[in-house]
Amino acid sequence: MLTSCSTLLFVASCKKDEARPDNPQTKSEPRVETVTKAGGKSVCYVEVNSNSLLNTGKYTLTTGGQQLFDIAIIFAANINYNTTTGKAVLYNNPNVTNVLVNKNTQIVPLQNKGMKVLLSILGNHQGAGFCNFTSRAAAKAFAQQLADTANYYGLDGIDFDDEYADYGNNGLPQPNDSSFVMLLDELRKLMPTKIISFYYYGPAASRLSWGGKKAGDFINYSWNAMYGTYSVPNVAGLTKANLGPAAVDIQATSQSTANWLATQTKNNGYGIYLWYNLTSTDKHVYFSGVSNILYGSSVTYTP
Repeated sequence: MLTSCSTLLFVASCKKDEARPDNPQTKSEPRVETVTKAGGKSVCYVEVNSNSLLNTGKYTLTTGGQQLFDIAIIFAANINYNTTTGKAVLYNNPNVTNVLVNKNTQIVPLQNKGMKVLLSILGNHQGAGFCNFTSRAAAKAFAQQLADTANYYGLDGIDFDDEYADYGNNGLPQPNDSSFVMLLDELRKLMPTKIISFYYYGPAASRLSWGGKKAGDFINYSWNAMYGTYSVPNVAGLTKANLGPAAVDIQATSQSTANWLATQTKNNGYGIYLWYNLTSTDKHVYFSGVSNILYGSSVTYTP
């Protein structure tokens, strides 16, 4: 599971009457045509409290020149609880905010390389989570905040990580069966073409169907949350190409284990390989062990 939790809070306001940075979606910035690598997608979480998201763009395949990482994930924004209004709210700590408001130097350069950039949403010990909305209206209201943020900052999508919610705090209810599916349903309506991904962990992982609908109807990808292990997320509706059973902590998973996980991923026909905790240290040798298996190429590092 992911090991950090944002505690310094800052709400990213999108009110129309406030000064806002340029929206990259309105700019005609050149972007590279995305080339799908044979061997599936590599997804990387970056703890932006201590590391630059731009590190994900420094690694390319030596053969072909494609980016190693197809999806970079900003870790992490929070689902908080406003005790005055009694509603769930989206918050960003100062480090997440810094990435978002400086999107033209922190996000767009990665997108210009053909990469996708997602914002991960994480619980924050306040009792609010993805699994305890008690009405569709409440789920829709939070989904609207997520969609507004993704659209405003030109993000390619939203990632859900159901950790650290501490369900029950502030007198809030425990998880229910309808909440997460309702949230995904509403978010997909608001973001019909953007990515929705699910870090397969927490109460949400056992609440993926309700009312004749299932999480796999709305999300694009799901991946294993336990680093150094191989476990296929049980998300009905997703094909092997959209699932990641292999997960590594770049700073803790051994080369031999990372290579073994890559071999299992390839041999079993799955399309996602998950990396976590990228820092500024050059790891191209470590990455090459995996990429040679998945993509038939070593990795080049460009500072």
